[in-house]
Amino acid sequence: MISIAIDGPAGAGKSTISRIVAGQLGFIYVDTGALYRAIGVYALNCGVNPKDTDAVASLLKNIEIKLKFVDHEQRVILNGQDVSAHIRTAEASMAASDVSALPLVRTFLFELQQSMARGSNVVMDGRDIGTVVLPNAQIKIYLTASPEDRAQRRFSEMKQKGMEVTYEGVLKDLTERDYNDSNRAVAPLKPAQDSIIVDTTGNTLEQSVEALTALIREKLAKLGDA
Repeated sequence: MISIAIDGPAGAGKSTISRIVAGQLGFIYVDTGALYRAIGVYALNCGVNPKDTDAVASLLKNIEIKLKFVDHEQRVILNGQDVSAHIRTAEASMAASDVSALPLVRTFLFELQQSMARGSNVVMDGRDIGTVVLPNAQIKIYLTASPEDRAQRRFSEMKQKGMEVTYEGVLKDLTERDYNDSNRAVAPLKPAQDSIIVDTTGNTLEQSVEALTALIREKLAKLGDA
């Protein structure tokens, strides 16, 4: 099986770009951030602080997360409920950052993530895919862009969904998440040593997809020749 690991900071377009690229390649797309968002949202719904290790630990035994794929579209099923639409808020994003810093949560999700790569050709995105989850992935990419560019993209997406947000607020939240993700003790956000760094600052979605698809096809062709 071929594994493509795509890591990068919040708002870099990983999910959107990875999903489109996976569809073009005929691979399964796995958004690992959605798994952490699901746990974060569950904690919030239960009135639990996502940073509280003991409280979150007590919740995990009651959590069952499954991923379903419909036409290469990932759906997140939490305790039998499709929560795919409920985990895309700014609050869910920060809760995901908090729970992802807890070692027991990362352990809880580790096997689920790896099992998908064992059974299918995958494009898997997250923050520690190339460094921790799939260290032997054949292709590793670190997708990034300037904080301002990422915040503008995220702001536009949220406004289109009817959310009441400001660019300044989105930039503040994104900068805070960058710091939390890069400085956590467990599996901090960083490029794998053998990652290819792709900066999409100033790109349209189409330009980013085209660049990434061309890069991956080139690498796959070399793998076929090996």
